[in-house]
Amino acid sequence: MRIGYDAKRIFHNRTGLGNYGRDILRILNSYPELEEFYLFNTKTPSIDRKVALEKSTIVYPSGWFWKNFPSLWRLFGQWNQINDLRLDWYHGLSGEIPIQFKKRGTSKIVTIHDLIFISHPQYYKFWDRIIYKLKFYYAVHAANHIVAISEQTKRDIIKFLKVSPHKITVVYQGCHSAFKTTYSQEEKEKVRAEHNLPKQFILNVGTIQERKNVLAIIKAIKDTTYHLALVGGEKSYAKKVRRYITEHQMQDQVTFVKKIGVQDLAILYQAATLLCYPSYCEGFGIPLIEALFSKIPVIVTKGGCFPEAAGPDALYIDPDNTTEIQEKIKKLYDNPELRKEMTDKGFSYVQRFNDENVGANLVALYKKLA
Repeated sequence: MRIGYDAKRIFHNRTGLGNYGRDILRILNSYPELEEFYLFNTKTPSIDRKVALEKSTIVYPSGWFWKNFPSLWRLFGQWNQINDLRLDWYHGLSGEIPIQFKKRGTSKIVTIHDLIFISHPQYYKFWDRIIYKLKFYYAVHAANHIVAISEQTKRDIIKFLKVSPHKITVVYQGCHSAFKTTYSQEEKEKVRAEHNLPKQFILNVGTIQERKNVLAIIKAIKDTTYHLALVGGEKSYAKKVRRYITEHQMQDQVTFVKKIGVQDLAILYQAATLLCYPSYCEGFGIPLIEALFSKIPVIVTKGGCFPEAAGPDALYIDPDNTTEIQEKIKKLYDNPELRKEMTDKGFSYVQRFNDENVGANLVALYKKLA
């Protein structure tokens, strides 16, 4: 099979959607029946992380106009090149496929990660919601098939975009291999010391924005000795978080971890006591499976997609109930035997998201649709 991918985020996005695309490419390189990949990219790559290119050809805009207007090329200018290459499939990895005025040639698949801009519109600007809805609505109805990254996302696609369930297949995503490596105590101590973290600490990973709800953890640990490490970029919500920390003199209890590489982040997971993730909504929740692969217990929000990612042995909380969050943290801090039991069961559960399952499910879908 010869497959084209929308590769903008593979080469220009350092986090979520970029990680997803890079992982898919890395995993699928090991399948001999997938002969060639064509990565449609608007401009010279800016990501310095390794991208698996063994079978890949990078396709850039051709012609003066498209080279000078690469955003328009990505929107609808790619089709002549896609059809000239006679691809078996074009796969939009991030909820988009280029607009096709004359439907012919290559078949189309699109991956939808979440529809939070519809289900929780309060977290998005008005015009962003309009643009996202137009793009996603076109993509799911123009595509021959849709990949949803969770059952929750599949339900949302059916509900909000009025798509038949028979057109949607759930293929879970995995995580970077760094989180599946076991690190030494010396490596953990080194990373912990670099960030001035205590022997025991709570970890939270993800952009510090309103829907991630990290302020709930901070309120839960106020007037305790627990320490929180926050890893992620900052949106405007972070000002509110920092203000609360200052007002309650919690600067020694909360550490903001910045500019950390993938391997050091994986080591930080393994050095942590637990992951606390009181997010209001996600498409899936990659930090949850990173934590389970890292063999640390998880405290996470009830409902939504979270039980799919965290499994039956996580501790579930109401994200607005800071007393409950504190109780669950205390329960894990005070019970090392429970932590061990949860991590063993969680590690067994998370194997459904390993590379072999992700790759086999996606390749099986390509073959079935072909």
